[in-house]
Amino acid sequence: MLTRRHTLTLAAAGLAASLAAPAFAQDWKAKYPELIFAIVPAENAAGVTERYTPFVNYLAKELGTKVTLRIANDYAAIIEGQRAGNIHIGMYGPSSFARALMTGAKIEAFAIETNLDGTKGYHSVFYVKKDSPYQKVEDLKGKNLGLVDPNSTSGNNVPRFALNAMKIEPETFFGKVVYTGSHENAVIALQQGTVDVAANWWNDETESNLLRMARKNMVKAEDFRIIFKSDEIVNSPMAYLTDLPESLRTAIRTAVLNIQTKDKAAFDKIYNGKQGPMVPVTNDAYKPIIELNKFVDELRRKKAS
Repeated sequence: MLTRRHTLTLAAAGLAASLAAPAFAQDWKAKYPELIFAIVPAENAAGVTERYTPFVNYLAKELGTKVTLRIANDYAAIIEGQRAGNIHIGMYGPSSFARALMTGAKIEAFAIETNLDGTKGYHSVFYVKKDSPYQKVEDLKGKNLGLVDPNSTSGNNVPRFALNAMKIEPETFFGKVVYTGSHENAVIALQQGTVDVAANWWNDETESNLLRMARKNMVKAEDFRIIFKSDEIVNSPMAYLTDLPESLRTAIRTAVLNIQTKDKAAFDKIYNGKQGPMVPVTNDAYKPIIELNKFVDELRRKKAS
């Protein structure tokens, strides 16, 4: 039987617990007054800033703490930043994420991009100018190849895997192999004649890096054509540091996975309405990409020996 004294004691304990719970849940704010969100340089810095600033603002509002956007100088920078713990949340390409795992970064993929049809993959393609005589990769012997970055999936690793299947060694088959630094730069190098063929990413007929550039009036999409398209590649992940407090990781994950409904304008700014919602994912989805990276590493070793 509960006495008045017991009732008051339980009530006091409950009040103390209710007051302590929010404080405990927000303990991470003292340690993390600012979170760094970084993204690989798939396009020029101005384009990334314009597309992702509303997202960063949304994330800051949802988390109740400052979130700063950082555009990595190259793909390796985001890998090193998360390995060092200086980048709390990273938006990767599949190969750069796999490389981060391979080099010991303590990170966890928690969200993956989806396409409008619900699929979770994209392709690597080789573009040439529409009016060029080249109909297949084999026609480009002695010409210049534009790749993106050594840690780019569609801009380097998948192209090298595909070329190997064609029994083509890029550094000897092509006149020159050029790393352009971003997918946009690869297309611009092709447009300007610096390279004769360029690797890039392509979702489907409705979305690609080329179409994004066309929407920004950087190029005319009809000036280029595809001469090779790869098998499907798993889409890009967003990842956070595994040593972030569980409550913070939960808050980040919840905010990101709900952005399409909670702030549709910010979501649409990123993808121009050309992508489906972010959905949950785990590191296991990128095991095939780790194997791809190992394959490309072995190709490099053979070339060096």
